[in-house]
Amino acid sequence: MSTETADVVIVGGGLEGSSAAYALSQLGITDVVIVERGTVGSGMTAKSSGIVRCHYGVPSLAAMATDSLDTFENAEEIFGADIGFRQIGYVVGVGSPNVEPFRASLAAQQAVGVLTEEVDAGAVADLWPQADLSDFAAFAYEKRGGYGDAYMTAQAFAGGARAAGVRLRQQSPVVDLLVEGDRVTGVRLADGSTISANTVVVATGAWTRGFLAPFGFDIPIRVHREEIVMVAPGADLGPVPVFSDLVSLQYVRPEVGGDILFGNSDLQQIEDADPDGYSNRLTETIRDIAVDKIGTRFPDLTEAAISGGYAGCYDVTPDWNPIISRMPLDGLVLAAGFSGHGFKISPAVGRLIADLVVEGRSRDPRIPERDFRFERFAENDPLTTAFPYVGAGEMR
Repeated sequence: MSTETADVVIVGGGLEGSSAAYALSQLGITDVVIVERGTVGSGMTAKSSGIVRCHYGVPSLAAMATDSLDTFENAEEIFGADIGFRQIGYVVGVGSPNVEPFRASLAAQQAVGVLTEEVDAGAVADLWPQADLSDFAAFAYEKRGGYGDAYMTAQAFAGGARAAGVRLRQQSPVVDLLVEGDRVTGVRLADGSTISANTVVVATGAWTRGFLAPFGFDIPIRVHREEIVMVAPGADLGPVPVFSDLVSLQYVRPEVGGDILFGNSDLQQIEDADPDGYSNRLTETIRDIAVDKIGTRFPDLTEAAISGGYAGCYDVTPDWNPIISRMPLDGLVLAAGFSGHGFKISPAVGRLIADLVVEGRSRDPRIPERDFRFERFAENDPLTTAFPYVGAGEMR
């Protein structure tokens, strides 16, 4: 069987793996191979709802999100391709129990460079005239927010990496890590061929736990099935922004064709799933939730109707934040457990992975690698916000 060599092998050609390859190429590290079992972006990347926002109570995540905006905003110039980014703005609203942590969180976000501001109900009513805002107590607005297309973004990262000399092997499942002593030395593919490398980056999302278990790693990731509902509003909404409703726990954004994309933000109960064997169809439960929440929040949309939907899977860690970390096995870097945050921070994730590969640490003091280390779970030191929201704890 053939043996190939590389400086770095990236297992997984989804959004984060492709971003890492591109970031490495920008540092001059181009002897890189992306190995993908399907095609670029064909896994959970293609199921992302694509929200772009920087509203995080964890400062390092807020910094990653705001740094990533430069890539989204300048994608045409950087990649020569449209990534589907629509900068329509982002609104978040909270109820009275959360006003104090909300304002503290805004201050922390602003301290790491997030362009966000508190606005009043009148300003939000102008942005979303169809919404009933009576039960909100405070709002923030990010004019740089919006939504994008994760699949198109992954393709752009992979295309940029390939143009710089990175190799891409699609339809090539990795079945084994090559290990000598206490370090990883490459990967074995399903066809029996091997790729030797000094560094292996595992960016396998919802498949990570099963992939790394044979090597003694108990990766604390649960796979959670999440449904997205498409709603025909029955009216012309005009240029509305993304709206994150932390009172009724939902988020909505417009689609290019005029529909509304609805997501349920109540994640206190998660539905475990097999990423290779879950239903892609909407359940009656989520249909009822969508009808109730949209009908209550947007009572003027009397002609609204569900037009479709789908399901995807989150790879969820115990603290709902990602692992981006060098591992105890020398030469192994893990990027997984993105818990629904992956799209909006993906450009910065790629840069952090590249830093870990080249320097062993983050070069950005606002984004310390310690925050995302694998060992934090065993150390009982989770990555959590200092400003938790009552009833909306997963909104990090």
